[in-house]
Amino acid sequence: MPSRLRLAACLVVLFAAPAAAQDVELPYWASIDTPEANMRVGAGEQFPIQWVYKREGLPVKVVRLMQGWRYVEEPDGTTGWISASLLSRQRTAIVVGEGLAAMREEPSAESDLRWNLEPGVVGDLGECEAGWCELDVERHVGWVEESRLWGAGEP
Repeated sequence: MPSRLRLAACLVVLFAAPAAAQDVELPYWASIDTPEANMRVGAGEQFPIQWVYKREGLPVKVVRLMQGWRYVEEPDGTTGWISASLLSRQRTAIVVGEGLAAMREEPSAESDLRWNLEPGVVGDLGECEAGWCELDVERHVGWVEESRLWGAGEP
């Protein structure tokens, strides 16, 4: 009898993890967590590859889940399926918009300028406050206007 109880407990634990993964509130931010990731037209390796991403850290918005696959949207609006194993919950952001984006010492337009960032620069996202977000671009840390970052704020 005790061995049956252990077996039942093991089965509950085994099947609870995938079910819990499906209970995530959508949408949410994620980032590409590998040097190369395939975006497919369907949720499975049997589907054709739509895009090959070679940009680790690129933020994506997860909008649907299906058995180990995530339907994501990227900054330009492209959507497709990426294996969940290729994604991280690490928050990143990409600079968007026209022209250079100022990275400031503090979250204020009057704060000292640290660097100017070109559109397309990706960094690790820190805290956001009063319309500004802390961004770490290869250990260069400063504050960027939230409106210039895709991947910041609510998804």
